[in-house]
Amino acid sequence: MRPPFISKPDIVGQYCALLGETPVWCMRSMSLLWVDILQQRLLRYWPAEDQRLEQRPMPPFTSAVLLTQQPETFLAVSQDGIRLYDYATGNIERICAYPEDARGTRPNEAAIAPDGALWFSTMDPAAEAALGSWYRLAHGDKAPQRLLSQQWVPNTLHWYEGNIWFADSFRHCFYCAGNHISRLTPLVAHPVAGIPDGSALTTDGQLINARWGQSRLVRYQLDGRQLTELDSLRLPVLQPSSCTFGGPTLSDLYVTSARQGLSQPSETDGALLRVTTTLTGVPARYFRL
Repeated sequence: MRPPFISKPDIVGQYCALLGETPVWCMRSMSLLWVDILQQRLLRYWPAEDQRLEQRPMPPFTSAVLLTQQPETFLAVSQDGIRLYDYATGNIERICAYPEDARGTRPNEAAIAPDGALWFSTMDPAAEAALGSWYRLAHGDKAPQRLLSQQWVPNTLHWYEGNIWFADSFRHCFYCAGNHISRLTPLVAHPVAGIPDGSALTTDGQLINARWGQSRLVRYQLDGRQLTELDSLRLPVLQPSSCTFGGPTLSDLYVTSARQGLSQPSETDGALLRVTTTLTGVPARYFRL
């Protein structure tokens, strides 16, 4: 059996993020998008176009830029609302305000659900209180619907075989819930060692988790509501923050990282990494406009 990770992590480009997050692979353009939340930037990388890398300014606390049904129109999740971003013109159109009941927080994790709705989390910017929640915004909604409150640092969001998987980094725990659009109960908790941050999902239910502060990725197998650790991969960054599959066959694993909070960051902390694998990732979904 071939090992899942068949190359050492390579550093992509020279940009080092203060808080790199939410990598998304766009199959239509063969490019990777991710954000630097604290430096208010959208970054975009075309590996097949002479390693081209572009940067764009974003509104404060933009935690994710996701795909929509319209090519080159992206969904930006920020502290001042949910917006449509036209990449060609740079125009930003707000389609929904930030939740009224989420004042004093910022957005964190975000992903598109199988039905085309946006799900996103909020958190205390200082991560000192359980002020966070999970929200859902579908086509035609005037405001996001709150699904679950009293979260510390909500991370990882994936749907697999009728279940929703997410994490609370501060609680060092993964959770599994039934696929309900109106609530996230009942929950099955899976405590883990370390701080689970963002994750990627394979087509056969393997969850690849970025372990903040531990310089590694941890690979799990999902089976029903069970989570089984398989192995891990060391990384040349202290704070990996999230990961996603990209490339023509969705077998290249891209990993974001952060320099935030490090008094003496290394030259690689905050960099984007790429790992060649024998795995196949789940394609990114489109927000239904």
